[in-house]
Amino acid sequence: MASVSSEIVSQTEESGKPKKRGVPEGLWQRCPGCQAAIFRKQAEQLLGVCPECDYHWTITAQQRIEQVLDTGTFEEWDTNLHSLDPLEFKDKKSYADRLVAEQKRTGLREAALTGCGMIRARRVAIGVTDSAFIMGSMGSVVGEKLTRLIERATAQDLPLIIISGSGGGARMHEGILSLMQMAKTTAALAKFHEAGGLFISVLTNPTMGGVAASFASLGDLIFAEPKALVGFAGPRTIKATIRIDLPEGFQTSEFLLEHGFVDRIVPRNKLKLEIARAIDYCGK
Repeated sequence: MASVSSEIVSQTEESGKPKKRGVPEGLWQRCPGCQAAIFRKQAEQLLGVCPECDYHWTITAQQRIEQVLDTGTFEEWDTNLHSLDPLEFKDKKSYADRLVAEQKRTGLREAALTGCGMIRARRVAIGVTDSAFIMGSMGSVVGEKLTRLIERATAQDLPLIIISGSGGGARMHEGILSLMQMAKTTAALAKFHEAGGLFISVLTNPTMGGVAASFASLGDLIFAEPKALVGFAGPRTIKATIRIDLPEGFQTSEFLLEHGFVDRIVPRNKLKLEIARAIDYCGK
């Protein structure tokens, strides 16, 4: 008993604070929707969906690939593309330094992950944008990777799936070069459409800015996750511009479904099946 007491005392003296015993860190996480404490493993089994309120948490581009594609079938394209700093842009830090920091923090080279794989044994071209990397904004590399993805889907006659998770629009660090990506991806999709391709756009929380104003809104079928934030500018910006009161929740996927912008709201655990069904229905 004395040895146990002396051990506790020594821990207290070394740190200045008594060492707490209890639940190990990382076992629980708080739901942003209902604020409930959720067992992390349970949330992972539910693909990042709260078991209490059905809130769909933000997940990484790699996790989305793993959830939608058949295991082990993903082949990444254009892994060597990386952003430059043609404007030598600098705010709190230089753009070049910001890119390096984001790459280390997220494990991504850029805000878009593209490639091909199988969805229930159906080969598709797939792209995912990730809001964790500079809010998923459309820099030159994001636009180039998505354009190349669309062009390969056109050449190989593959169904095209793009899952958008971008809270940013044009990447201000690249100026006009970033704005050009909206037109470039849109032009590529026009050629894809002329060739008779099937484009399924999946909107997740958030899908905003230039992404929502270009390729994300051009799907032959537009699916959205429940309660996803979708729009161009934020509510305060819109209200200040047009000077009228806006309907509550007007930028949610539910509101957009009601008004015809979204074709179907699909829970995350049913997305893979719904995409496969759509491909079969469209004869692709």
